[in-house]
Amino acid sequence: MNVEPHDPIGATVYGIDVTHLAPGDYERLRTALAEHGVLVLPGQHCDDAAFAFFLRGFGPLQFTSGETTVPGRDDLNVVTNVGRERAPRSNWHVDTAYVASPPAYTALLAVEVPARGGATLFSNQYRAWDTLDEAVRTVAADRSLTHVVTGVEPGPGEQRTADHPLVRPHPRNRRPALLLDAPARCASVSGLGRDEAESLVALLLDWSTRPENVHRHSWSPGDVVIWDNAVVLHRADHRDVDCDRTFHSGIVSAARYWSSI
Repeated sequence: MNVEPHDPIGATVYGIDVTHLAPGDYERLRTALAEHGVLVLPGQHCDDAAFAFFLRGFGPLQFTSGETTVPGRDDLNVVTNVGRERAPRSNWHVDTAYVASPPAYTALLAVEVPARGGATLFSNQYRAWDTLDEAVRTVAADRSLTHVVTGVEPGPGEQRTADHPLVRPHPRNRRPALLLDAPARCASVSGLGRDEAESLVALLLDWSTRPENVHRHSWSPGDVVIWDNAVVLHRADHRDVDCDRTFHSGIVSAARYWSSI
């Protein structure tokens, strides 16, 4: 296994087959995810069963109510522009932070890749915090952000809102990172009025997603990309997509995440 880092975030992992991994391989991948935030695993060409089996090596899978399932499966969802009259919109966000225990990892399996456009962008939330102006750090430190659900409808009795620290240490290396979300999903910030909270979230998002803090992944057939939701925000770039763009997505719960230090 050869891990080649990107700047400012992410790495490509060569010499790996997701259908044949030993327990020690998963430990190396967890460590690499905590360090690099995003791992690109090229040339996999695996089916849905193998993709889900690979993800279960990190922990149990969870499914977000309201998403579209992959046909014949209840553990993976479809991310696609097929059948849409308009290009999808994607804002910077983190996955499913409106629950008390957000997922540890999210992964995408490339199914249909456009010849042009359709990249996925990732921001380095370690660096966002490390490089933040000290005065802003003082305002943000020790505050919590209330996350709310948008875009999907949770099932009966499922959570719709949760509070999380704005600055959260990673469970494996204890490095602090900014935990943000799309503005529409940020309901309030502890100790701040509405206007102050909105201004702070906007400032932190702008700082986190400035170009020098973002890695753009251009997809190739056979790519599997997995990321650590404690380290990055992400969004899709749907501009100039010239044909179908389809991925199958899996989300790994945090059941083994905090206990894997």
